[in-house]
Amino acid sequence: QVQLVESGGGLVQPGGSLRLSCAASGSIFSINTMGWYRQGPGKKRELVAAATNVGSTNYADSVKGRFTISRDIAKNTVYLQMNSLKPEDTAVYYCNAVDLGNMYLGQGTQVTVSS
Repeated sequence: QVQLVESGGGLVQPGGSLRLSCAASGSIFSINTMGWYRQGPGKKRELVAAATNVGSTNYADSVKGRFTISRDIAKNTVYLQMNSLKPEDTAVYYCNAVDLGNMYLGQGTQVTVSS
């Protein structure tokens, strides 16, 4: 089992920034991909960003140019730098890891964008 612990959520004003962090621990064999999902109020869970261990990244169209995903592979950690936040970015953000084909999700961290 892989455990994922997120941190860095909170309340921020529109136009502000937040940085989310997620550390993986436990019985890790070979994590290939780490990323972030989110689920806003009344919405389906969606992929926000993902990064493979060879440096490939992909982003949801709604966050391109505003969010940046990065990884510290040696520490099994993934980050999400979120800039120019909008009220529609309000959601619970979940860290994700894929280890030997198994997908894991963290407990989630709340991000609220409001004035």
